[in-house]
Amino acid sequence: MTPPLFTALSARRMSGLIRAARQRVCYAAPGLHEETAALAALKSTSSSIPITVSLDFDERTLRLGYGSLPAVETLRGAGIEPSHSPGFRSAVLIVDDAGWVFTRKALYLEPEPQSDETPNAIRLTSGQVREILLRLSPAARAEAVAAASTPEEAARLESIPLETCELPLGKEQFAQVKQAIEAAPPVKFDVARQVRVFEPYLQYVELSLTGAAVQRHRVRIPKSLQNLGASKDLEGKLKTTFDLIEKGSSLSSKVLEDELNEIRKNFMPSLGKDHGRVVLKAAKPTLLARLEELRKKLETHQNKVESELQKKLDESKKQVVDYYLPLARANPPDALVGSMLKVTDNDIRQWIESELSDVFPDAKELIHKMTLEDRYKDVTFETLNRADFLKSVKAAFPRIDWDKPFHDFKAAGELK
Repeated sequence: MTPPLFTALSARRMSGLIRAARQRVCYAAPGLHEETAALAALKSTSSSIPITVSLDFDERTLRLGYGSLPAVETLRGAGIEPSHSPGFRSAVLIVDDAGWVFTRKALYLEPEPQSDETPNAIRLTSGQVREILLRLSPAARAEAVAAASTPEEAARLESIPLETCELPLGKEQFAQVKQAIEAAPPVKFDVARQVRVFEPYLQYVELSLTGAAVQRHRVRIPKSLQNLGASKDLEGKLKTTFDLIEKGSSLSSKVLEDELNEIRKNFMPSLGKDHGRVVLKAAKPTLLARLEELRKKLETHQNKVESELQKKLDESKKQVVDYYLPLARANPPDALVGSMLKVTDNDIRQWIESELSDVFPDAKELIHKMTLEDRYKDVTFETLNRADFLKSVKAAFPRIDWDKPFHDFKAAGELK
């Protein structure tokens, strides 16, 4: 029966082929995984069988999941010194007289095939196997030269160059890559694939409006004025503090805050206190446009506050002075009586203003840069795996069918 042209060549299947080798093994790919154990075992039991291994041994290659650092360490420990082919992304396996060109999966993106229903390899003809060996394996080329029927044929075979950029994998390069990987180990690939399922859908987002709420500032009425007494109609308002800006004032940021809350409601539903707010990436361009419109309004508001705040503060201070003036006139404070021959209304007003000067701010003290900041974070494995995540997302976006993303999410985390 003719073997299939297209097949699935997983690390497990390659391991079985390598262990059964009797003549040669030639492996060239960006990296390697569990087939390393089979290569090491073959080297141990059949040291006369030539083994050629060519890899792109690079930190980026390992982080993408084309291979692993422990695999290369095992290979070198078994006495198999791989060569280094920078940027090599094709993949070839030749065992004895059979060979395959295959796709080495980047495990960061997707798992390896596990059945012939997901083929990733093409079987080579015997002629293609010979041609590839001459260009990949120095041992195979030496064997072919020795078996040449004529000196001319031997010379032709010797003239065929190796077609991968074969460089020795030196100790220094190996040590550098190992140090980088150990300092910042790659994330587990099944975890990374799970996170990537939701990256196109959602982002966590935080919005903060700072420096705009001047209406929230209050001053504490000095004890010297509180002791003058208070009328029944203003007793509830004054007490010990005084609002510098009325909540309905044109300098209040309430209109801006209401608009910001409306943006949060429309674009950033909450997934609960343990999750925060998220935005659909599809809606993010519109969200950014709304925030830019709000920033322009915020800039206009800041200009208005800067031009009118001092006037408003002066009006508020005058209200307090006018309130306490008759109280102080009816009951002049000892500090004033004991320092003057005759206490006039002007003296009382100046004294009240002096008492308030330490608690009433200048406009420049209240005006800060008004900013609207937005910060975005991609979903993480930890948040995705919380028990209430699916329920929270479905409740936040009830019009979206989340069944497929969650099926893909669960499938991406399954270790074969």
